[in-house]
Amino acid sequence: MDTNQILIVDDDREIRTLLADYLQANGYRCYMAAEGNAMWNTLSEHDIDLVVLDLNMPGDDGLTLCRNLRAKSSMPVIMLTARNEPLDRILGLEMGADDYLPKPFEPRELLARIRSVLRRTSGQAQQINDKTQFLKFSGWTLDLTARHLVDPNQMVVLLSGAEFRMLKIFLEHPNRVLNRDQLLNMTQGRDADPFDRSIDIQISRIRQKLGEDARSPQIIKTVRNGGYVLAVTVEAS
Repeated sequence: MDTNQILIVDDDREIRTLLADYLQANGYRCYMAAEGNAMWNTLSEHDIDLVVLDLNMPGDDGLTLCRNLRAKSSMPVIMLTARNEPLDRILGLEMGADDYLPKPFEPRELLARIRSVLRRTSGQAQQINDKTQFLKFSGWTLDLTARHLVDPNQMVVLLSGAEFRMLKIFLEHPNRVLNRDQLLNMTQGRDADPFDRSIDIQISRIRQKLGEDARSPQIIKTVRNGGYVLAVTVEAS
């Protein structure tokens, strides 16, 4: 089994070193970067599986780097921040982060988050080998191997790892109302917090990429006091 490669991007040398030592002791190969340019250089030189990205850094901050990375790749991103404000968490998720961890935190908690994200992404890739490769709906195609969308004009639309998992869940359960608790459990393997809006944020982002009218979406519809439903036919191939 190949060793997963983790890139830690944080301007605090002590934190970078601490996390790298801890993750390497737990079986990962780690690389470190103090700012955006070093991050991009490392990504171009190594086959990174997941990025641990600090929000507050000089130059391009973590939100900007996450947004730019998400425009090019569906690589998993776990965002770190010293600020534990709900707005920071929402912004991180809007930029495409797969998970979010406020500082200070225990390295073992980050390890658990990394394992969870990698298990979800690699598990999905493993399952599709024995099943279908494409899910088609309303002129769109979700490519389960490349993990991206193809629009009706055959243009590729990139998805974050979280967006891919969410859309795949809907396509696997068409015309079935799914509430926030179910969606959070299916996509992230945890129970919902009453103030957790990550599901709504991800669905909003997916709707944008599908070109949906936010006031009257036709593909993923909102069910009042119920949740969400994929209201179209899905064809597997």
